[in-house]
Amino acid sequence: MILKVDKLSKSFDSQLILDSVSFEIEKGDTAAILGPSGSGKTTFLNIAGMLDNADSGLVYFSNQDVSRLTEKERSEFRNKHVGFIFQMHYLLPQCTVLENVLIPTLTYNSKNEKLLALQRAEYLLEKMGMIQHKHKLPGQLSGGECQRTAFVRALINQPELILADEPTGSLDEESADILANELIHLNKEFNTTLIVVTHSLQLAGKMNKIWHIHNHQLTLR
Repeated sequence: MILKVDKLSKSFDSQLILDSVSFEIEKGDTAAILGPSGSGKTTFLNIAGMLDNADSGLVYFSNQDVSRLTEKERSEFRNKHVGFIFQMHYLLPQCTVLENVLIPTLTYNSKNEKLLALQRAEYLLEKMGMIQHKHKLPGQLSGGECQRTAFVRALINQPELILADEPTGSLDEESADILANELIHLNKEFNTTLIVVTHSLQLAGKMNKIWHIHNHQLTLR
């Protein structure tokens, strides 16, 4: 079991968002989480990825209780084990594609680590059809190209878990389908666990399991 969430509850300003939610996923598996806007999908993803804390409940990553880590420990753990993809690519406009991809590796100290990271970046950019754009700035790219770059950035540290929040939500249907297929391909190649929050039934249908948030509960469809 790569990720297990046990009886998570979360409220904002006394408004209940998640009510004793439980979830688990095996290594290398894929899952989609569907639900209406405001149902708690992103909140759940942020708690699972240790970007936010639950009011109650536990999060286990490879049988380690990560919900009790300090903020510094959580940050270090995230950087090593979890990759994030968002609806907006959040690329730094002043940095090239390659520089953006390598941002998560800035904590590397040894020359060998940095060299391996560079080689991996170029390999992944090649896989995503972006190697010819590696010296371009985000402003010189299309929306789909920016999102491909964000995909590579999420994979650069070889994370065991990818959390994607509406990763194709800002793209047209054709670009969204292409990127979804590329994401699935990379999941299979690297045996990376993938959890996708989405409104897209087309994207959800590409996942092995589909979960649904409704009335503060998370259920398997």
